[in-house]
Amino acid sequence: MRSNPWLVLSSVILAFTPVVVDMTVLHVAIPTLTLALGASGTEVLWIIDVYPLVMAGMLVPMGTLADRIGYRRMLLVGLAVFGVASIVAAFSTTAAMLIAARAALGIGSSMIMPCILAVIRQTFEDDAQRANALGVWSVVGMAGAAIGPLVGGLLLEHFWWGSVFLINVPIMMIVIPLVWLLVPATPGNSEAVWRPWQAVLLIAGLILTVYGVKSGFKMMPSIFCLIPLLAGLGFLTWFASIQMASDNPMLDLSLLSKPVIGIGLLMAFVASASLAGFELVLAQELQFVLGKTPLEAGIFMLPLVIAAAVGGPLGSRLATRFGLRIVASLSMASAAFSLLAIAFCDLAQDTYIVAGFLAILGLALGIGLLASSIAIMGGAPKEKAGAAGALESSGYELGGGLGVTLFGVLVNSIYRSSFSDPSMAKDGAWNSIGEAMTVARAVGGARGVEIAAAAQAAFGTAHGSVLMLAGIMIALLSVAIFISLRDTSPEHEHP
Repeated sequence: MRSNPWLVLSSVILAFTPVVVDMTVLHVAIPTLTLALGASGTEVLWIIDVYPLVMAGMLVPMGTLADRIGYRRMLLVGLAVFGVASIVAAFSTTAAMLIAARAALGIGSSMIMPCILAVIRQTFEDDAQRANALGVWSVVGMAGAAIGPLVGGLLLEHFWWGSVFLINVPIMMIVIPLVWLLVPATPGNSEAVWRPWQAVLLIAGLILTVYGVKSGFKMMPSIFCLIPLLAGLGFLTWFASIQMASDNPMLDLSLLSKPVIGIGLLMAFVASASLAGFELVLAQELQFVLGKTPLEAGIFMLPLVIAAAVGGPLGSRLATRFGLRIVASLSMASAAFSLLAIAFCDLAQDTYIVAGFLAILGLALGIGLLASSIAIMGGAPKEKAGAAGALESSGYELGGGLGVTLFGVLVNSIYRSSFSDPSMAKDGAWNSIGEAMTVARAVGGARGVEIAAAAQAAFGTAHGSVLMLAGIMIALLSVAIFISLRDTSPEHEHP
């Protein structure tokens, strides 16, 4: 008997929700788990960005594997992996254990994500109904990422930091039986070509490159950070050459030869990187420097995340009316303006002014993400729409992961350079503000207060400097977009 399509949609949307919430739920939890696990600044960055990095590398091959074995089977396996990894993450006793669990969460998510859209497309044969179903999927995706910090804050108000992961378990216990009962079992396509080693090559390249960058910023550049950096870049170059030479590539990089697609991918990367990196740094500033609770930090960030969720649907209408070139360049210019303005604000005193700039930033980045999608999908030939979609998804996930890395290493680098007291290096407080607060709590007394105050001052300086640098870079990008899209053809101007 054929299941009600809207019940099928409900089951897969329920499966999709924790995947997108996990993108941002940790941002307000990082200060708490840093103190609980004694995590270093580098470990904190890995805890955050190993999830999107692994997911980015595995999305396309897991989609191909789902084609081979059937979407329901792959979805059920992915949900089980996600549930087990959530339990391990919740009860992690060390930073390394949590990083491994987050990597496993990324693998589970990469199994779930491709199946959601595939099931929706198979379930809804009517074009109008399918459009409505995809609209629900889009709204849940944006809203899920938007409410992540608030969910994290609410949980940490009443429970320990592991609750942000453990909440996934009852959801999985509900959704797995629903998927088993409601989603039809369809035969897989045994002819689909699966190349897992290419995904391993991509992930190895990304992780080694990120490791080299993080190590180089944490210490004086040496052979120990140069070797993994060069190896990572070598793996990525090898991966790219394989894709360019293949008749059936995992990622069709030849699409980047079209300027509109290249600009669109760059926008997707920058917008998602800015949103993820800024949220992480802001959460640390609010809790470590201003002393806010996780819930208060989540509420403070609401204008940013709600406006980002609204930006997508609004961006579609703006692009239709004014054209891609104007909307894309102005969205990036507005984001740059907001970052520069926030850099000069006092977060403790200018609460309402900062809230306004946060809303502008979120709206601009949300519109920018939508504009990037229009550029990529509008610039791709119809027969390569699937390849363009895979490229776009990879850009989003890589942006989120690498944004955390870039913002994090820059903040920590400027933070360390702001200390003039050599004893701070001896105490270990100069590595990151999280480590400084751990040291301050362990030392206690007047010395502990002194360490905490020095760390807060240094982090405030670093936070403002990084926002100014990011604002200037995005402003330059907005100019590049305006120039690059001057010859955009009409068919690329609208979604």
